[in-house]
Formats: sequence, structure tokens, C-alpha cells
Amino acid sequence: MSRAARITIDLDAIRHNYRLARSLNSAGKAVAIIKANGYGHGAVEIAKSLEPEADAFGVACIEEGIELVEAGIDKPILLLEGFFEASELEYISEKGMWCAVHSVAQIDQIADANLSKPINIWLKMDSGMHRLGVHPDDYQQAYTRLKSLDNVADVVLMSHFACADELDKIATQEQVAVFNAVTADIDAPVSLANSAGVLAWNDARRDIMRPGLMLYGATPFPQAQENADKLIPAMTLTSEVIAVREIQPGQCVGYAGSFCADAPTRVGTVALGYADGYPRHAGTGTPVLVNGQRSRIIGRVSMDMLAVDLTDFPDAGVGTEVEFWGKNLTAAEIAPHCATIPYTLFTGITRRVHKKYINS
Repeated sequence: MSRAARITIDLDAIRHNYRLARSLNSAGKAVAIIKANGYGHGAVEIAKSLEPEADAFGVACIEEGIELVEAGIDKPILLLEGFFEASELEYISEKGMWCAVHSVAQIDQIADANLSKPINIWLKMDSGMHRLGVHPDDYQQAYTRLKSLDNVADVVLMSHFACADELDKIATQEQVAVFNAVTADIDAPVSLANSAGVLAWNDARRDIMRPGLMLYGATPFPQAQENADKLIPAMTLTSEVIAVREIQPGQCVGYAGSFCADAPTRVGTVALGYADGYPRHAGTGTPVLVNGQRSRIIGRVSMDMLAVDLTDFPDAGVGTEVEFWGKNLTAAEIAPHCATIPYTLFTGITRRVHKKYINS
């Protein structure tokens, strides 16, 4: 016996979403971004599922890369945040990892390192996000120096978009223009497109794409978008009703009595709470599915439990399944009810939620 809270991961959906990315730029490559434990879906399992067709995998840091290496993943692994200490460079070199570089200081450390073989470098430009990256004024010089180093093999030119999910803003076009102007005379592969770039910005797809959120079937856009509408959600979060009670008008549910009934109400207590990763900010009215039909959360989400409205479901009882997001109720729909985004819903799932893979 075990607690009912669980996520089911459809690996066929993830393969479909990766193929969708590839279909939008069949001449280019696509690094499958599986940082943050595959956005909560399980990095090793996702990598094993995609390895036959993925060009490479992207993670945030060397710890995430080591996990893939030790699991037997042979495809190249891109470290999106690069290295944090020069001592990491030998392992990166030995295992053939690709490494982002975002500062002149990092180039100095690469130059001074004693490596067993040269490293493939992804040179990041700060084209307008102002988070990480070499300043455009210094970018050509940084590229020239990297190409002169014996410790460097190939160099990929990269940048990252700040507003690609906002299709009505010109920020992405401005970033592309900055990048194009600086790199016009450099003959090297280019990587610009995150998921939003892959789906909606044709000029961003270039030689190597970096699909992340879209792999897991969630749209980065707040509105409908042609390509995003073809995504298939991979994660389904469910649990079960563990108690049922009837309350009368004026009676309240849960901590602080944040929901008080204005009519006779049938309340189902479900084994899922914020310690499982379901957001505490999901208030009364947040949609759920009860046996596949829409209902709502009522009252405040607590650590281990929450309440759902069973008034319109007389046949629902202890053991009835409740779905919180998945193929029929998307994370993109739930996120605004919780003042958040699908990324945090996925990555917030905790270890006590059982995980099941299908279509492996």
C-alpha cells in the first residue's frame, strides 16, 4: 500500500514534442534541455528515452551532467551555466562535455588549464537579457581568443532570449539584431532558440535549437499559438479522495476558514498538499478533474491535503481519482490560478510523490 499522490510521465509525449521541435528546423540540430531533473520529469529516464534521436542534452551544471554520465548516457552533454571552478574543467574535458562560457575570466581559466583533450565551447553573448554573457563589444575578441587556444575545439555562438514568450514585444527582434551585427563576420554554428524561439521565431532557430519546456508538453505562451497547440503534455498529477463529508451553509473548510459554504456542499479531502509540490497559492476555484469531469478546489491547500468540491458528483467517494494537471487539464491553465508558471509546477513536485513512466 502507498499514498495515492503520483505523477505519470508519458515518454511517447516527450518524444513527440522533441520531434515537433526538429520538424520546425529539419536542417538544424536540437539539444534536449533536461536540467532541473528534466523539469521534474526525471532527467535520466528522459535522456534514455530520447537518446536514440536527440543530438545532445542540456543541463544547468556539472552535477546534473555527472548524473547522466553515470547513468550511461553517451550523447554530448551541454553545461548551460558552464563551469563554476577551474577544477571542473578536466572532468568536462575527459567526458567530452560541451561547456558554455559567459565571461572573459572563464576564458583565462581555460587558457591556463592542463587538459587531456580540447573542449567544445558555447560562447554566450549578452544580447539584451543582462543575466549572463560576454558584452557585445567584447564578443568578437573573446571568440578570436578561444579559437587560438589549444584547449578549445569547436566554438558555438549562443545567446538567450528574455521575452520570446511575449509575441507582441520587439525585444526578441532587437536581441537577434544585436547578435547578428556582432557575429556577421564569424563563421561558426549558432544557437539562439529556447522553446518559445523554436515554436514562434523563425529567425531564431538557426543551427542548433534548445527546446526545454516544450519537450514536456507545456506552452510558454499565454495565448494560443499554432505550433504550441501541437504539444502533448507529458506529466499527469493525480491523487485520490481519502474522506468525504457534507457541510451546511455557513460552515467553512480548512485552515483559516477561507471557504465558507453558501449552500449544502459535499467536500472531498484529497491526499495532496504543498509538501508534494502542489502550490499553496491555488485558491478556491482552481480547476481539478474528478473522474474526468471538472470541479474545483475549495479552501486553503495545506501541507498534506486539500479539499475539492464533490457536490455535483454523488457517486464520488473514498478512492475516487482527482487529476490536478495533465493532458485534459493543462499545467498552463492551472498556473495562473497559482500566480505562477508551468515551469514551477513541474519542478516543484517533491520526492514523496510516486513517479510512474508509461510508453517506455
